Amino acid sequence: MKRLALFIMHLSLFIGPLRAQEWTMQQCMEYAVTHNHAVKQAELELDNRKATKTSAIGRFLPAVDAGIGAQYNFGRAIDPETNGYTDVSTFYNGYQLSASLPVFDGFSRLHALKAAKASELMGRASLRQQQDLTALEVMQAFANVAYYEGLVRMADEKVQETTLLLRQTRLLEEVGRKSAADVAQVASQQAEADYELTRQQNLHASALLELKKAMGFPIGDSLSLSPRSLLSLTPSPSPKERGVVSSIRVKGNHSPLLGRGAGGEAFGRGAGGEAIARYQMEAAKHEWRQARASLFPSLSLSAGLNTTYFKTLHSKTAASFSSQFKNNMGEYIGATLSIPLFNRLQTVTNIRKARNNYKIAREAYEQKQLELEKLSREAWQDWQGYLKQTALMEKKVEADSLAYQLTRRQFEEGLSTAIDLHTTGSQLLQSKATLLQCRLMAMVKAHLVRYYRGERVWE
Repeated sequence: MKRLALFIMHLSLFIGPLRAQEWTMQQCMEYAVTHNHAVKQAELELDNRKATKTSAIGRFLPAVDAGIGAQYNFGRAIDPETNGYTDVSTFYNGYQLSASLPVFDGFSRLHALKAAKASELMGRASLRQQQDLTALEVMQAFANVAYYEGLVRMADEKVQETTLLLRQTRLLEEVGRKSAADVAQVASQQAEADYELTRQQNLHASALLELKKAMGFPIGDSLSLSPRSLLSLTPSPSPKERGVVSSIRVKGNHSPLLGRGAGGEAFGRGAGGEAIARYQMEAAKHEWRQARASLFPSLSLSAGLNTTYFKTLHSKTAASFSSQFKNNMGEYIGATLSIPLFNRLQTVTNIRKARNNYKIAREAYEQKQLELEKLSREAWQDWQGYLKQTALMEKKVEADSLAYQLTRRQFEEGLSTAIDLHTTGSQLLQSKATLLQCRLMAMVKAHLVRYYRGERVWE
């Protein structure tokens, strides 16, 4: 029992730190890529495309069939031995084995295989795109959690500060340096700070639920994050990158950081989206050629063998099964040439539709390239803009902090009102929130630029 208790104590000491371990953004993205339901669906769709390619390969192999039949004849029937009519009950047993191989079909099977290969590549691109989109969605959800956590921290500091200021103001009222109106105004500010703290805590909890949903994480389980490390991931452009415009794509989202339609009405049209459009065009081209193959004649070879066993019921003179099986054996080999003449315009219609589908896929691919060129420039400019805004907001926060400290000193000395103190405090809080937003947005845009260049953000 002592050993068991000691083992349990050591196990609890080992498991405790694991439960308390904080998840980084990279760990959240890696978890989501593995557990997200949309990613699993994309994996199953890829497996279907692989099965289609396997089926296309199988069309080059011969088809082999075997059959066994048994038949009882009662009453008038044809006697297999004399080929004449008889009214005796008989038993008939037949065996057959056949094989067929298409030799030429206008290269229909070849184009079907090429279309299946392009479809498989399109499935792989779709899976990678879904993985990247899931990782980016988790990244933005993680940034939202970091944003609201920062606001909660600021609101909590504001509550503590206004609580201390209210206590000081009441002491100053007792000595006659502040009026009851000043106390009421500071108390109002303290109540407003409490309300803002509660509101930001609720928004933080909602953002955490959204992150769990994006990750495919159990909603009821606790998830401890390390969002403070997020800001350290914000890179600065290298000298080489300053002169480069990347190929990127973005997606519209309703993130509180990005805003509705702010920098991404086409999120998800990245390298994966371009590859999907290219493979789709390739598959449509081979499907068109496969449809044209129906205009050519087709040639196939066939071969087989069959044997029978026959017995008249209640007869004792029938040959044995082995002798009949051997003596009745027959073989055949043949060739079939099929020439299409007229099938009510179905072939012409199918070719026309396939050609139009190829042209549609080609236009979609060219349109995708134009969109990516535009979005690449926008994403690069957004990244540069947020880096500059971050530097400017850092200076503004320093100035607003100094202004607030001076206003508070003046308020304590009776040279300013509580309204002035509230105004400068709100301005400082807004500047800090904007600075945090700019830092997080610079990080998000930096990862988007890498994603649009074809790099994986979750590896």
